[in-house]
Parts: sequence; C-alpha cells; structure tokens
Amino acid sequence: MAQLGELFGLHWGWMALGVALAIAEIVAPGYFLIWLAAAALLTGLVSAAMPIGLEAEIVLFVVLCALALAAGRRWVLRHPVTSADPMLNDRGGQLIGQSVLVTHVIEGGSGRVRHGDTEWLVRGPDAQPGTRMRVTGAEGTVLVVEHLH
Repeated sequence: MAQLGELFGLHWGWMALGVALAIAEIVAPGYFLIWLAAAALLTGLVSAAMPIGLEAEIVLFVVLCALALAAGRRWVLRHPVTSADPMLNDRGGQLIGQSVLVTHVIEGGSGRVRHGDTEWLVRGPDAQPGTRMRVTGAEGTVLVVEHLH
C-alpha cells in the first residue's frame, strides 16, 4: 500500500501550511510567522522537485525556519519601523512646551493643573490657582512645570 504522502503529494501539505502561516501573519502581524511561511513554502517546493522522505522534509523545514528567522531578524534590525508621530502614545510628552493653568495650589513641589478638559498632577515651583505655567517635561503621569517668563 502506498504511503499517504505518495498518494496526495506531501508537498501540498507544506504549501498549505505556508499559506496558512502567511494568512496568520496578516491577521496578527508581527514579523514572525511570515518567515515560517517562507520556510514551509520552500520545503513544499523542494519536496515537489525531489522525492525525499518525511523525516528529511521535517529536517529541511527546521533548517529553513532557522535560516529564515535569522535573515528576518537581520532585515528587521537594518530596516526599523519609524512612527510618523513618535509621541502618539505619550500624552504627557505631547504637552511639553504647552501652557497649563494651575487648578490646585502647587506647594512643596506638587499640585494640579488643567490642560483642555484634563487635570494633571504636576511637579514644579510653588504657584497659586489661576497661574499659567509651561510644561517642561513628563515623568509618567506627572507633568514637570515652570513659570512662564
């Protein structure tokens, strides 16, 4: 009786795995699964071109995965993704240079200010409510302020 791989062509299984991994990369992007997909597709091509056993195909797949992941890592390190807005997820950092209004007295180096519709904890020189100050930095959710000159 012929082996299952001979009946259906095991290379199609590798090709299907490659396509499934590529689709998974599209659904959950992250620069990892695409390299495994490439290794599976190459294993399928080699398997279709020359009849090798399942064990050899698995070894070939593992070797190609290692090579593809190493090449992918090298490529990603050489071509880093840069954001069009590096401060996008840094709300406090976006306020640096902006004017804020003291809402609760800044005493002993801490108090509260308002910018737009949001109140922030601040660290800075003493100031009374109603005083305008400038944001000079951000430490997590605490803004660093100074008097306007």
